[in-house]
Amino acid sequence: MNHFNAAHARVFPRRGLSLGLMTPVAANGLADVAEAQRIARLADDLGFAALWTRDVPLMVPQGPDATASALDDPFLWLALLAGATTRIALGSAAIVLPLRHPLHVAKAALSLDRISGGRFVLGLGSGDRPEEFAAFGEDLEGRAVTFRERWAVLRAALSPDDAERARVRDMSGGFDVLPAPHARIPMLVVGTARQSLQWIAREAEGWATYHREEAAQEGRIGLWQQALAQGGGAAKPFVQSMLLDLQADPRAPAEALPLGLKVGRDGLRAYLQRVHAQGVGHVMFNLVGNRRPVDEVLREIAAVGVDLGGHAA
Repeated sequence: MNHFNAAHARVFPRRGLSLGLMTPVAANGLADVAEAQRIARLADDLGFAALWTRDVPLMVPQGPDATASALDDPFLWLALLAGATTRIALGSAAIVLPLRHPLHVAKAALSLDRISGGRFVLGLGSGDRPEEFAAFGEDLEGRAVTFRERWAVLRAALSPDDAERARVRDMSGGFDVLPAPHARIPMLVVGTARQSLQWIAREAEGWATYHREEAAQEGRIGLWQQALAQGGGAAKPFVQSMLLDLQADPRAPAEALPLGLKVGRDGLRAYLQRVHAQGVGHVMFNLVGNRRPVDEVLREIAAVGVDLGGHAA
């Protein structure tokens, strides 16, 4: 019932903290394909656990400087990276489920998992941009219910179990999306998706949320562990994203950034040791804003990962 694909063990090891990388890395405008593939291969060789990408359906200006993100379709982007790598997992953080039909998501997820050799992790969120909901004809205020309904259909469509997939056949006139997978694709909730932690703990394989000041994050981890205990289930991973501006001076002190840190290698190691002790199982780094060569930064992060037991090579 709970036999997962190869990505699950790589991203969520029983011991040690695993490290991932948000992609594309520091792109202005559309990312260069060849460079993205090169960086993906380097991350794979260095032992990073996962490459992640976001789902941004429309180029809606955001933030104080009103910039618009230009990101390729997440499933096609991860398929590109899958072809350039051999071991590293590939994750979505996160597919905006209320803006996509669950059978389309299931088709893409099953296809990507198959062509990558079981290296896919499906992170899902509820979205929050009114402009996108209006453009797709979806109800912004009703997205919590939509998320739960589509999650259930998607879970059934991705299941290796024939009885579970019967739900999809009932709504599709008796047809499967694709043949049953050999193992489950891990499904994560990214953010809260406007759901209770008890629902997430029961339905998902893990919870991914954002960087916070350490005391606040420790409180969130405690709530997650409490929700898991209330459900009487097994331990499930707590994942956090983190904007990282890694300084050339390894002893540079930590400075707070919105959703991350500006810090040297030694400070990063100490920070990761602390949050892992609190219960963080995987950290996905966003390197936007780094001025140093990306290869140098990745090698330093990988060296920290070795010290933390997170090197999977």
